[in-house]
Order: sequence, then C-alpha cells, then structure tokens
Amino acid sequence: MLAHVEVRDLAVSDLDMMADLCLAARGESTLGAQVSVPEADRIVRQVGTFAQLEGGSVLVASIDGQIVGFAMSRFIGPGLFVDHSSFFIEALYVASSARRRGVGHNLLSVLADRAALQGVTEIYALPLPGSRGVQRFLARLGFAPAASHRVVSVSALQRNIAAEFKRSRKGTARAIEDLIARRRRSRFETNSGPLDLRAFQNEYAARQELDEQSLPN
Repeated sequence: MLAHVEVRDLAVSDLDMMADLCLAARGESTLGAQVSVPEADRIVRQVGTFAQLEGGSVLVASIDGQIVGFAMSRFIGPGLFVDHSSFFIEALYVASSARRRGVGHNLLSVLADRAALQGVTEIYALPLPGSRGVQRFLARLGFAPAASHRVVSVSALQRNIAAEFKRSRKGTARAIEDLIARRRRSRFETNSGPLDLRAFQNEYAARQELDEQSLPN
C-alpha cells in the first residue's frame, strides 16, 4: 500500500536518524566499507559537510514522522568540459521496512522537479555499491549506464515516475472494485441468512499483499 511520504531537506535534528540509515545501508551491502564508515558520529560530521558543499543537497523522506529514506545529490553547473548543468545523485537509500511504499519514487520526484526548475536536462546516479535492488530500481525508471554512474533525462524520469504512480493507484482501485462487485453478486445469489464475508475479506487481504509486493520502492 502506498503510504503518505513527506520529502524535505535535511535538518540538524535529523542527523542522528540519518546516521542510522547510513549504517543500515552499510550492513546491507556486500561492500560495506565503500558505503560509509562504521561510526555514527563520523557519519554525522560527513553528512553535515556534504550538505554544506556548494550545490550539495540532502533530502530525507519520512512516514509518520520517522525518517525512512534519503537522497544525497549535487548540482553541477557548466564548466571547462561541458556547457550544460547536471544533477548527480551520490546516494539513494530506503530502509528495508519502508520499501514498496513509494519512498524512492517520492525522493526522485522531488529531485527531478528541482532539476527541471534549474534547467537541468540530465540526472546522474551512483548506486550504492553492492546494492542490486537499487540498480534494478534505477533501470526500471529509465537510468542507463554512464561510466560508473547511470543517467536519465529529467523529462523521461518525470514521465516514468508519473506512470508508475498511476499504475499503483489503478491496481489498488481495481482490487477494491472487484471485491465490491463480488460481494454484490453473492448477495443476489444467496437466500440463506446473513452472508459470510470472511472468504472475501481473506481474498481482499491477499490481493492487497500482492499489490504491495508488485509496487516499486
């Protein structure tokens, strides 16, 4: 089920929870040492430093006030080798307990909107080392290989995110409509007392579980 996800800029009060997420990402990766240092206090200093870099930005995503994901990105302006601006996503992570609830999509949606406002045409992403799930997630949204990164045009990313949100909502709506239709047919077909809806409730719960499993991060 899609949850209400709030995405905002990192605040000083978020640093401890941010460090916990970085440690969780390190624990999931087969290349932990390349994800982050193992000490929370050092992570706090490093994240704070990144957030203050020119063009640096750290977004956090929360559900019911609990931070469950983050995206660290940098805006790169024109320079010696290129005459256009780009966005670089240095890290993208969603806690395992909050996956398939739209967190990753919401983070990327905000980044894509910000990139578009700044006239950026491409977004590069550096998947967390050893994280195949993030690789698949980015590929599904149109990110193609680009040296050690992946890249997608801002317009394509916005279209793909909108399409996935739309499919998720339609899938949930269809399951509810189908359940209501089955209940109505059953009321007409039975003449033996109150209708036992337990079978239908179990079926609906199973459909919800399938919907959640099919949703992207």
